[in-house]
Amino acid sequence: MENRAKHGVGFETACEAFFDPAFLTEDASVEEESRMALIGTNIQEDLLYVVHLEREESQIRLISAREATKRERRHYEDGC
Repeated sequence: MENRAKHGVGFETACEAFFDPAFLTEDASVEEESRMALIGTNIQEDLLYVVHLEREESQIRLISAREATKRERRHYEDGC
């Protein structure tokens, strides 16, 4: 619930971006914690920036999700 209050995006909605066939990933590591960011669209075609950790056994832990910035949007559009 905190992420929805802070960024306006619920984790359920954020999960939809993983099914975007054109999603992009980039390194989003912080200090010594290895994190990845995914840029992709949800069902409503909102472009999202989703920071996550990939864990053992094919598990993914979502850290945060928000709407993509202009820079991230350009990166996504250039990559498609």
